[in-house]
Amino acid sequence: MEEPPSTTLVTGGGSTTAPATYRGVRMRKWGKWVSEIRETGAKTRIWLGSYEAPEMAAAAYDVAALQLRGRAARLNFPELAGSLPRPASSRAEDVQLAAQQAALRMKRPPVAVKGLLPEAGGAAVSAVPVTVGLSASQIEAINEWPLDSPKMLLPSKHAEAIGFFILVALMSNFLTCVTYP
Repeated sequence: MEEPPSTTLVTGGGSTTAPATYRGVRMRKWGKWVSEIRETGAKTRIWLGSYEAPEMAAAAYDVAALQLRGRAARLNFPELAGSLPRPASSRAEDVQLAAQQAALRMKRPPVAVKGLLPEAGGAAVSAVPVTVGLSASQIEAINEWPLDSPKMLLPSKHAEAIGFFILVALMSNFLTCVTYP
């Protein structure tokens, strides 16, 4: 996969290089990329997810745009239109599932950390999407809460214990997503 184009931003103190913007994608202040799309003819939006890379969020948007707007949709990756997953229907849940599948296809390969993943020649590791029965508002609330923010503070005398339980929950979620064939 090619490197995404970048844009040079000129500021008072010089210039910085930032990733190019994609339609339907924005970056949270703590670095995650999120995607959503407005439903045609409505004021409501479909939440497509929070991702680690802008290309993942852009692919999620493209799936939703094709489903909701058809062949006239303006896509981030028009060259991939024929190979993107198709939702079973225009229901938000179906669009979200197909969008997540497209995003996973754009995921960069994980970097092996000694002791966490099998060594070369060992069992293969693959990420598998997990379907969880949450409403759209619950998913949006989870994505709005900056669990992955490096600046997240737990203002409690029990902060250390709470942080430990959050870490355990995140790790158990990770372990259910990783399979060893």
